[in-house]
Order: sequence, then structure tokens, then C-alpha cells
Amino acid sequence: MKISQEKQKKLAYVARRYYLENQRQSDIARELGVSRPMVSRMLAEARELGVVEITVHDPETRIATLLERLRLSTSIRGGVLVEDGADEDATNQLLSQGAVELLRQLDTRRLGVGWGYLIGQLVTWLEKHPQPDSPVTDICPLVGNANIPARNYQSNENVRLMAQQLGAAPHFLYLPALPEGLEEKQLLCSTEVYRQIHQQWEQLDTALVNIGNYPSSPDFASLVRYGSLLQQYRACGRMLVYYFNEEGTVIQSDQDFAIQVPLDTLRQCPRIIGVCSANTGAKALLGALRSGVFTHLVARSELVRSLLDPQ
Repeated sequence: MKISQEKQKKLAYVARRYYLENQRQSDIARELGVSRPMVSRMLAEARELGVVEITVHDPETRIATLLERLRLSTSIRGGVLVEDGADEDATNQLLSQGAVELLRQLDTRRLGVGWGYLIGQLVTWLEKHPQPDSPVTDICPLVGNANIPARNYQSNENVRLMAQQLGAAPHFLYLPALPEGLEEKQLLCSTEVYRQIHQQWEQLDTALVNIGNYPSSPDFASLVRYGSLLQQYRACGRMLVYYFNEEGTVIQSDQDFAIQVPLDTLRQCPRIIGVCSANTGAKALLGALRSGVFTHLVARSELVRSLLDPQ
């Protein structure tokens, strides 16, 4: 149906006043010297004739599209993406909630838990929101305990608290994440304690692994374990106590004495969830995705969008 240019301008004027300038229909009617029902009919006609196009940006649809694009281009099979909260703390709580929801969606029974900032945040979220009807039956750490007091790296305590809030049985690893050196690691890994935790790792159906940024200056333990390899291979991110670069290569060292789930054993786990905190960077996530280790992802939707649609 063709309309005159004059009528099209009039419909566009009414639509602009109503949709863009937030004027009430009664005010527009008074301005034009017509009735309010007439303004309503003009707005309807503007939509019918294509003078006005209304687009609804549904966050769930956008997130589903992002996940589908990840499925087509990476090893990711599913996950939970969240919109940013009011600040980093709020965003981390949303990410923690998303991780717990994903465990339920996957019907997780035997869960392995890594360490890192978001793992600590997830424990905090669970303490405020217990999930006694969770499907999880057993939880174990994927890495030994750190010798620092921060909750994020107290593997056994985090497992104990998560098991308590999820109604699951905890299994502990009474070994340090970073012993004195390679000789001590070999000794500790020959013990019954290590053998039992290795059995737990082989029975996992889901692993929860934090994806973190690589610091610009490595700590002393990393220097001893890797020498100059991290700089040589341009490490950009960390999962557990493993480092990787932007190409997705997990950097290996003959002098690595960290006690954690062996990478080959981890890869045998049917579902490996990568969890990103609010400050996980694009390079770290890109390297993690390219490693092919992860099957599921919990992250900020904006972070994923920045990878898929770089400026």
C-alpha cells in the first residue's frame, strides 16, 4: 500500500514524539489538535506500514546464539553465560550461581573442584544458598593445598564446605600443591594418600576448573618449575597450576613438581567446566578454548562476545 510523502512524514513525526521522545499520546493529540484514539491509530498504522520497526533484544536469545557459535567453533558443548552485574562482586555471584545451575543441568554426581578466585566466590555463594537436593554425591579436590591463607586456594576446606552445602560426601587430598621440589613430589605421589585421590579423579563425571589470567611477573615457584619456558611460550592464562598460551598449548616442564590431577587424567573426564571470574581476560579465555580441554563454560556473555566479534 502506497502512502503520500506528506502522510509518511506525519506518521514519522508522531512515532518519533512517542517512541523516541517519550511523549504521552494525549500530549501529542493536543499538539496536533486531534483525539487521543486518533494518535493511537496513527501509531498502529506507522507500525503496519513499516515507518516504525520494533526490535526486541532478548538476552536469553543472544546468549543462546553465543553458545551455539561456541559449539560450532570450539570444543564447548554448552554452558551458562551471564550479563554483567552492578560491579565485579555482583558479577562473580552471578557466575557462581550459573556454575551451580550448570552442575544441576548436567546431573553431576562425582565432582572434581579446582582452585582460584571464582571457586572461592562459588563457595561463598553456596554458604548463602545451600542446595541440599543437589544431584552431586561426591566431591574431591583437583589440586593440593596452597601454603597461603586465602580461601580461594584452600582446596580441602573448599571441598568440605561445598560438600556440606550440596549434601555430598567430601574426599580430601592431604598433600601440598607445591612441595619443595621434584624429588619430594615423586615421594608424595608414591603414597597411599595419592593413590586414593587418583582413584577419585579417574571416577569423575564432571570437573570444575577456574580459568585465570597469567601474571605479568611469575611467582618464585613458577620460575623454579618452568624456568624461562613461560616467557618463551608466551603464557597468557592458568587452569589449576597449569599454564597455557594464546594458541592453546599447555606448557610442559620436566621440572614441574606441582601436585594436581595429571592433564591426561583430566582430559578423560566426560565434562570439564571452565569457570571465568569477572576479571578473566580475553586472552586467557581464548587460550583456554583453543586448548580443547573444556567441554562447558561459565563466563560473562560480554567476554565471549568480545572473542567472537572482535572490534
